[in-house]
Amino acid sequence: MGQAMISGLLQSKLYIREDIFVYDAYGPSLESISKRFDVNVTHTGDELIKKSDIIIFAVKPSILSEVLEHVATVIRKDQLVVSIAAGVTIDTIIGYLGKKQKILRVMPNTPVLVGEGMSAVAANQMVTTGELDQILAIFRSFGKAEVVSEKMMDSVTGLSGSGPAFVYMFIEALADGAVFEGMPREMAYEFAAQTVLGAAKMVGETKEHPGVLKDRVTSPGGTTIAGVKALETEGLRAAGIAAVCAATKKSRELGK
Repeated sequence: MGQAMISGLLQSKLYIREDIFVYDAYGPSLESISKRFDVNVTHTGDELIKKSDIIIFAVKPSILSEVLEHVATVIRKDQLVVSIAAGVTIDTIIGYLGKKQKILRVMPNTPVLVGEGMSAVAANQMVTTGELDQILAIFRSFGKAEVVSEKMMDSVTGLSGSGPAFVYMFIEALADGAVFEGMPREMAYEFAAQTVLGAAKMVGETKEHPGVLKDRVTSPGGTTIAGVKALETEGLRAAGIAAVCAATKKSRELGK
């Protein structure tokens, strides 16, 4: 995710390479990032923090506490601390950095890599409106970003955070169906991906209910209603709901 965000920032030109500093405890990863993006790398987390105004912790939830404990004495109160660790609450971060620290919790997703990310942002009371706008600008530079209450972050994780994987599985399933019916696989992937992209854009731009848009494609006695019936029989809706709920539950567990 960290690399996807760097790529998105550079592609959007909101920041230049010289503005971005990166640290990774795993040397080969840091070397790879340096070669791929030509951004500044530091050899310690402390060095990165001293050179940064905004610190984004793009680490797994299981190690965030260890990282925060290590750098807590170096972080200044005027710095913005941003965490993208699923399930880790602002209160948990406050436990390491103190109540006066400016803290934001963000849940982006991997489509930031192609400029189509969806990010949710929650902030504590120390973050000013101008600072919140600054973080929103960063995450909107590679997609969309909205402010949400922190209590919604687990469901955001279950939906947009994990959702791309569910959509990839659906695209693969659509393509497999076409392959079964005789279409070459690469062509099937292209048709399936563009179909999902176009349908998603219709929902986003028209603001109409997905059911209304579905009904417009579904002619009486036609091919689409036959497919819709098959999806209902096989439990597509129930499977989608269950997937989001399971991912949301896991996010809650990670935060404990």
